[in-house]
Amino acid sequence: MMTLLNLESLARTELIRAPFDHMVVPDFIRPEAKAALSRDFPAIPYPGLLPVEATHPGASFAALIAALQTEQVAAAFADKFGIALSGLPMMITVRGQCDARDGRIHTDSETKIVTCLLYLNEAWDAAGGRLRLLRGPDDLNDMITEVPPNFGTLVAFRRSVNSWHGHEPFVGPRRYVMFNWMATSFAARKEILKHRLSAVVKRHLTQPLREAAHV
Repeated sequence: MMTLLNLESLARTELIRAPFDHMVVPDFIRPEAKAALSRDFPAIPYPGLLPVEATHPGASFAALIAALQTEQVAAAFADKFGIALSGLPMMITVRGQCDARDGRIHTDSETKIVTCLLYLNEAWDAAGGRLRLLRGPDDLNDMITEVPPNFGTLVAFRRSVNSWHGHEPFVGPRRYVMFNWMATSFAARKEILKHRLSAVVKRHLTQPLREAAHV
């Protein structure tokens, strides 16, 4: 399982400390895994984050999720950020689609210790949908860096009161896995329940539109 991940690249990547701890790893997934992971990404026809267990991935994607939950991965990120992560609950969610309301500037909830976004898209040509790490809450152009969500790119940051991020609007497929080390198991369960309920609502709202499109 661990051959899917390039932990050596993670170790080599510099952690930027200001204005909040963050890093961008362009090749966190090994290139030889791309075809299988692209094929096995779960079909998600509506926007929103889904708990992994609410999806139906193929074998290689399931192996990726298992690899992310190993002690080796927790130790690698703990070493990079200089914080203890072993034993903390991990929450993993998946997104397949983006809509115009996504990307609004935020910092993530206080219950998240470290946020990681692992992108699984083909080469990204669109102007929207590129994650921006920001200096403040009011201006998407006041950016530290902009990250196209290309396949294998990882963005990781330590959640703080100023870990602002967002992106310009984009509508369409935008695939990623988000994994977070959480402060408590209760917080992880609460977040998962929120995403599950949101997904149910969005699925019911979008189903009539998909059916109408095929009339």
